[in-house]
Amino acid sequence: MNARIPDDAAADHAPVTFATDIAIIGTGFAGLGMAIRLRQAGLTDFVVAEKAHSVGGTWRDNHYPGCACDVQSHVYSFSFAPNPRWTRMFARQPEIRAYLEDCARRFGVERHLRFGHELTSAVYDDTRRRWHLRFANGQQWSARVLISAMGGLSRAALPDIPGIDTFKGRAFHSQHWDHAYPLEGKRVAVIGTGASAIQFVPQIAPRVAHLDLFQRTPPWVMPKADRAVRPVEQWLFRHLPFTQKVMRSALYCMLESRAFGFAIHPSLMKTAQKVAQRHLRRQVRDPQLRAKLTPDYTMGCKRVLISNDYFPALSRANVSVTTSAIERIEEDAVITSDGVRHPADCLIFGTGFQVADPFARGVVRGRGGVDIVDTWRDGAHAYLGTTLPGYPNFFMIVGPNTGLGHNSMVFMIESQVEYILRALKTMQSERAEAIEVHPHVERAYNEQIQQKLARAIWSTGGCKSWYLDPRTGKNTTLWPGFAYRFRQATRTFSMDDYFAYSPAPQTVNGHAAAPSRVHAHANTASAEAEAR
Repeated sequence: MNARIPDDAAADHAPVTFATDIAIIGTGFAGLGMAIRLRQAGLTDFVVAEKAHSVGGTWRDNHYPGCACDVQSHVYSFSFAPNPRWTRMFARQPEIRAYLEDCARRFGVERHLRFGHELTSAVYDDTRRRWHLRFANGQQWSARVLISAMGGLSRAALPDIPGIDTFKGRAFHSQHWDHAYPLEGKRVAVIGTGASAIQFVPQIAPRVAHLDLFQRTPPWVMPKADRAVRPVEQWLFRHLPFTQKVMRSALYCMLESRAFGFAIHPSLMKTAQKVAQRHLRRQVRDPQLRAKLTPDYTMGCKRVLISNDYFPALSRANVSVTTSAIERIEEDAVITSDGVRHPADCLIFGTGFQVADPFARGVVRGRGGVDIVDTWRDGAHAYLGTTLPGYPNFFMIVGPNTGLGHNSMVFMIESQVEYILRALKTMQSERAEAIEVHPHVERAYNEQIQQKLARAIWSTGGCKSWYLDPRTGKNTTLWPGFAYRFRQATRTFSMDDYFAYSPAPQTVNGHAAAPSRVHAHANTASAEAEAR
């Protein structure tokens, strides 16, 4: 019988190690989706660790003005938990967060949640075949299975600009928005023009005295087909649920078709690019500003953004778009390479996240104490974006090469959740205490992924983006094709792809008892030999 899991109040006392079968890290779509499906499958010996004090992941942490999803609400939700009460076609942050909180309550996973638990290290114990977890609050856990549901948008990326620490005004990343700081009448410098910036810039531009937007590379921006969901539609979704399924399926198919341009026939992006160019011409009359906002790379090479109010905001008299490189930051200004001094009271960084390095050094260490940062020194990789040689019973949701540029990430998350669930059930039926993917299986899979990516728009479009690992230039972020292909790849679990470890030896009267057998080829020695 596993030890009882103490309440959060226990964090104030001395560290107590306790055991659980499965530990999940994170409570966004990935963590909650995994927890819900475990309960539905009858697996209840699990705990979900969350560093914050509420669920939501990305949709809790990002709360800047204008924060909203850029995928339609009806497909950006769990397939097993449709929400007939979405108020807009593209849901805003408070509504998505509320949806996740409701899912946690409705599906009974609240009892498994442990808030205020920020993971500081997860180390695999080769002898006991368990993960030893330490948290910032002093808690220590032991788990047979570790599932990372931290996602790729959890660690903010700050630019390395000389003098950034000398700035004496207010400075914050969009993920850590300071709502208490009054922007009215302030000179604000916004650094970065990614998905976050195009949402918050239109919201704050009317409030500030002046806004300087520092743009390194302009994004391609498409019109946003957003509108309120009509009351009659909500009524239909509530009383005739199949109507929402039809809506979801139609949206999914429409979004899925975009993969033709991104990954199959990149030349098709030229047609979509004309729509974006027309959108820019209609909204920006000033030819000089329009020239600054026109990308010089093929659409799709970087993340395609959607907005109806970004260009009008940049056309305001109190907004300036600066394309000169930032040379340094002083205590009250940003200095660009052309020698111009841009006074600023506040710096806001819309510079995205550390996608290429999802784990900090020392956080995850597998067999032999090897740090995952060293395993990924040549770029992140994993089998089906989920499992990694050298890391037994370690599963990732939204791992390497599972990102999408064209459809809903929730579809990918659910695919991985079901794959992990099948893995756990197979381990149970075959009495395998731990599994670890064969290095040759994982290697062959990723070679195939990179071959496909080499032909996609992200590699041929003529730009640098956060999709690419800055050290190697490899795309370690995106899935190279249709989302349904990933669903097919994860639909079945094959133990032939894995080493299966028998239970760790138990001590009986001072002697080690013989472990029960599973696959004859599956033992620690052979796993280590192949990994080498």
